[in-house]
Amino acid sequence: MESYVERLPLPELAGVVRTVWIQRTAGAAYVQRHLPTGGVEIHFPIGGHPQLVGPLTRPEVEVIPAHTTIVGVRFHPGSAPRLPTTLDDLVDQRLALADLWGRPVDRLVETMALAGTPERALMVLQGYLVHEFRSVVRVDPLVGEAVKTLMPWHPVNIDALAGHLALSASQLRRRCLQTVGVSPKVLQRTLRFQGFLALAQAGATASGLRGADGMAGLAVDVGYADQAHLSRECLRLSGVTPRQLLGGDLDRCACGHEHSASYRPFLARRSATPLLLL
Repeated sequence: MESYVERLPLPELAGVVRTVWIQRTAGAAYVQRHLPTGGVEIHFPIGGHPQLVGPLTRPEVEVIPAHTTIVGVRFHPGSAPRLPTTLDDLVDQRLALADLWGRPVDRLVETMALAGTPERALMVLQGYLVHEFRSVVRVDPLVGEAVKTLMPWHPVNIDALAGHLALSASQLRRRCLQTVGVSPKVLQRTLRFQGFLALAQAGATASGLRGADGMAGLAVDVGYADQAHLSRECLRLSGVTPRQLLGGDLDRCACGHEHSASYRPFLARRSATPLLLL
């Protein structure tokens, strides 16, 4: 039986990593649908060849072989491990980590294979990333502020956001493309969809804004014009309808995975005092 366990990262990585996880398949292959999150991911099969999944703008369907254990790291938008290129070159791509990091990957693969358990292997990987971010990786603080402001729940005008950051719209776009991989507008749409999924996973009740409830109410709460708007974006970003993605329920996705750690930042921002840039 396939299993997926998600958890918060080490405290030292909390500012750059959204969540970490362990996924196991048993006697059958598993079809995994990866959705755009705004960030990059590391997928590290124990004893296998690790990969970096670049920022996604569309769903990616992967068949995970039977008897596979993968530890994974999902980064916040604007945060990424050491890379030889900017993120706009890696959009919708899956690349061998060895091609990006070189020989250190061989030692990391060996150390993680000898860790004994997936939990220990995940700690090894996180420890490596802590060292990387302390010594090598730098995060663009203005892009980090832009990402926080573009989180769902409150309307944000991209030009006004650029002015708030003392940048021109073209400067903000260029910096987002380099450090996030996509434009501010595309990132905003991705984060809005992630916000809807966070509400659905949490079993949240719609606020009743504009008299809408159920799925339509959650769509309005997160910033969609209406349920039809949500449906169009869901097809674009997941390849299926909201009902198909959620399995007909508003408190879990059809895959049966529990993503509370991954969606916690979105739910926390829902209750935060908004900075409205209309």
